[in-house]
Amino acid sequence: MKLQTQRWIDRWVGQLLCGAVSLWARLIGTRAPKVDRSLTSTDGPRHILVILLSEMGSVVLAGPMFAALRQRYPGATVHVLQLKKNQEVARMLGLAAAEHLHAIDDSSGFSLLRDILRVTLAMRRLPLDAVIDCELFSRVSSLLSYLTGAPLRAGFTPHTQEGLYRGSYINCAIPYNPYQHISKQFLSLVDALEGDGAPRNKAAPIRELPAETGLSVPFTPEELQTYRAQVLADHPVLAGRKIVLMYPGGGILPERAWPAEHYVRVARGLIEAGHGVGLIGLKEDATLAAQICQQTGNERCIALTGYTRSLRELLMLFHASHLLLTNDGGPGHFASLTPIRTMMFFGPETGRLYGPLPGLRSKALGAQATVYESGIACSPCLSAYNHRLTFCDGDNQCLKRIAPDPVLADALQALRELPEPTAV
Repeated sequence: MKLQTQRWIDRWVGQLLCGAVSLWARLIGTRAPKVDRSLTSTDGPRHILVILLSEMGSVVLAGPMFAALRQRYPGATVHVLQLKKNQEVARMLGLAAAEHLHAIDDSSGFSLLRDILRVTLAMRRLPLDAVIDCELFSRVSSLLSYLTGAPLRAGFTPHTQEGLYRGSYINCAIPYNPYQHISKQFLSLVDALEGDGAPRNKAAPIRELPAETGLSVPFTPEELQTYRAQVLADHPVLAGRKIVLMYPGGGILPERAWPAEHYVRVARGLIEAGHGVGLIGLKEDATLAAQICQQTGNERCIALTGYTRSLRELLMLFHASHLLLTNDGGPGHFASLTPIRTMMFFGPETGRLYGPLPGLRSKALGAQATVYESGIACSPCLSAYNHRLTFCDGDNQCLKRIAPDPVLADALQALRELPEPTAV
């Protein structure tokens, strides 16, 4: 289903359904913000559902929230509801047992309705004690949180913001805060389960930005060594060199892409300094990667789009490489699960809200992730309040004004700080 179609359905049909469900909840007495906590176990929730339908990178940013849930409710079973296309991440990261991972297929309207009904019935059979809706102002996730039958429903509320109505039945609500990193806000949703509900949750603890994701993907040294050897065997021009990966694609939001000509300029400079460059991305990014490699004009710039067959292989490629230059998107967040240095470009959205968490890198080698933003007047322009629909006409000056030469200088300095690659 096209993104614009989803937005239209969520805006018009979603608001109508949220209003109807709110009226129903008012009539049967389940709307009130004050929750009768006798409806849940005295030892805390036994079954908790986390609804996380967003892009795959959001799963990494939600890692500290899952760690907090397990710490606070060690006896609870955590269930995770995602879009089917994002489920590989949950499986790889072990967010929940396989039988507690639930998916919705949004490829068509029919499959979406079918899976909503299937998931709703499955959740009501548990039964759930609490649900955490991590979506900002999606109506479908709001409706799902009520339909599951959980007595505790934590989620974001627009409070007095107009045009973002998503029902009045979320009884452990906190206001979405556009000034706080999203990982901190996810943690506040956990706090809301034991707070006083809508609209404020003032008793929540003061939190710093989490130092780590709380997530990991285990690899054996032999597994990583074998994969690195395979990469060098497939691309022998990279042998003995530090490898820089670049993700120039914009994903579902092309306006998030740093200009291709900037990547070309940086790639040329890195190659002149003796390093190797690999362009990563999905198969549909192959044309863009080929164009950048052609314009770079050197065999040490290699298109690796479609080279990795899974997210796990992508993480092994990160382990085998030294530096990642990436647009705002999933690769920059997945990189925080590995030791690779990351340089990430933000424009339509901001690193202050969605920047990668510090990750695994040793303090002796400096910060693992560096965020670049131009700070022009219209940036950031995507937010929960406009449903991430930018008014930009495609001329994304917020990213074009991040000049390539300072980025190249930073990349070369970061590579100088890293040890030389060892022979395979």
